Amino acid sequence: MIDKTSIEELKSRLDIVDVIGNYIELKKAGSSYKALCPFHDEDTPSFVVSPAKQIFHCFGCGKGGDAIAFVMEYEKLSYPEAIEKLAAMYNFSLRYTNESNNSSVKNLFKALEIIHMLYKKELTRNLQANIYLRKRGLSEAIIEKFELGYAPSSSMQVAYLKNHYIPLPDAVEAGILAQDNQRVYARMVDRITFPIYSPSGTLIGFGGRTLGNHPAKYLNSPETKIFHKSKILYGYHIAKEAIFKKKQIIVCEGYMDVVMLHQAGFNTAVATLGTALTPSHLPLISRSEAKVILAYDGDKAGIAAALKAAKLLSANEIDGGVVIFPKGLDPADMIAQKRTDELYQLFANPKDLTKFVLETIVHNYNLTIPKEKQKALEEGVAYLKTLPPLIAQEYKHYLAALLNILPSKIILDPAKRKNIQTVETKDAKELSIIKTMLLYPHLIETILDIIDVEHFQYHQEEFMAVIQNDLEHPKLRSILLDDDIIAFDEENLQQELLPFLIKYYEKKIQQIVKSDMDFKQKSFLIRKFKEYIRRLKNGELVVAQD
Repeated sequence: MIDKTSIEELKSRLDIVDVIGNYIELKKAGSSYKALCPFHDEDTPSFVVSPAKQIFHCFGCGKGGDAIAFVMEYEKLSYPEAIEKLAAMYNFSLRYTNESNNSSVKNLFKALEIIHMLYKKELTRNLQANIYLRKRGLSEAIIEKFELGYAPSSSMQVAYLKNHYIPLPDAVEAGILAQDNQRVYARMVDRITFPIYSPSGTLIGFGGRTLGNHPAKYLNSPETKIFHKSKILYGYHIAKEAIFKKKQIIVCEGYMDVVMLHQAGFNTAVATLGTALTPSHLPLISRSEAKVILAYDGDKAGIAAALKAAKLLSANEIDGGVVIFPKGLDPADMIAQKRTDELYQLFANPKDLTKFVLETIVHNYNLTIPKEKQKALEEGVAYLKTLPPLIAQEYKHYLAALLNILPSKIILDPAKRKNIQTVETKDAKELSIIKTMLLYPHLIETILDIIDVEHFQYHQEEFMAVIQNDLEHPKLRSILLDDDIIAFDEENLQQELLPFLIKYYEKKIQQIVKSDMDFKQKSFLIRKFKEYIRRLKNGELVVAQD
């Protein structure tokens, strides 16, 4: 975690006019500065920056705060990410609670930046790489925007790192090089390179597409201290502004799909890094509250991946739809074939997530055979039971129509549901908090300073079991053994708790609105909880209280 004193030192060096002036054009207006607000559409400037008070405020939409708040809102970053972004902008060295570990991580970032310089330089020199990219239809502008490169021979990469005084062990730890008993060698050779950035815009790894006959067409950097592919979406750092503005995120399968979609104007496209969509991606996806469009290939593997992702998203109450491309095609192919208009139509009319799941389930069975039809019914009902009860009731009529049976044949009585503790059927964030407490007992007090049992909707029993040190509780064992439940690391713990608390207080407000308490008390509580939400969205952890 970032040292608090270090944050205060950074704040003292920031000038809000300078910070905001890096993003938008400011014009002097008396003792202040004015601009058109970047957070909403307007014709007359209502966005004011006060250098004396070191704050900004928009009289149109109401957004305001200090320089850090501006960067958080404009860049769509969490509080720690905004701090690190500003530190990089002003060449300020942050201190972390574990300084030696921070120094080691800095060396990895440096190694990645140095090798990235080589990759970009070599792309300008390699004829084969340029022919391939032009053949795929990439423009010079999009190549530059996504900073594509070319990985030359292993010996050239090793020599380049040495010449730039990068210790080879650091390059190995950063995933650039690999090592066996006899030699150190480059992991990526004769490949188009796709730099992979964190959501805040820090280079953390690479993807590579072979230009030869290597059996692995695509290759990713290995897992490192700074690169965890199951949490990252390729292209997110470029797409995030459009994602937050349009409230849409297109999730596809490959690097080239993302690059080509952006070239064609679909600037909310991102991709998973050679993996299926996982629960670890959900915090990043849900941050924007955007509608998710799954854009997968129409082959068997693509449909299977779309089915798994659609189940995960719908079970976690994330809105969206699915676009399946014609067999044998992907987004990049359609753009290269000048079929952009078809793409616009596909993305404008995606198949609803739940309908897609139910249709896919039913189509996997031969409904003319009674036993097969029964299995389709059972699988469809099992899926519906992962959804909130009201939504499940709405969609049971759709399942009945697919199976050509009466809706009354579909039983969704909660009392008859199996109590399965999984990330997809329960609350992923609650389970992650509990697993964190189990794996890192020294963090329990920190967590209890922020949240209480009342903040849990689904897993109060398990939460209380941890607090009471009932480690033999069968549900706790189940959580510990479930690899799909991701524990939070200490550095990101507070960041992960922010959306959890925001969601809790938003639900509290909904409950109060519907309650029959007197108007004065209702107004007081709504204002109180809205203030909590505002502070939480600004990165401030509100201590548990009602």
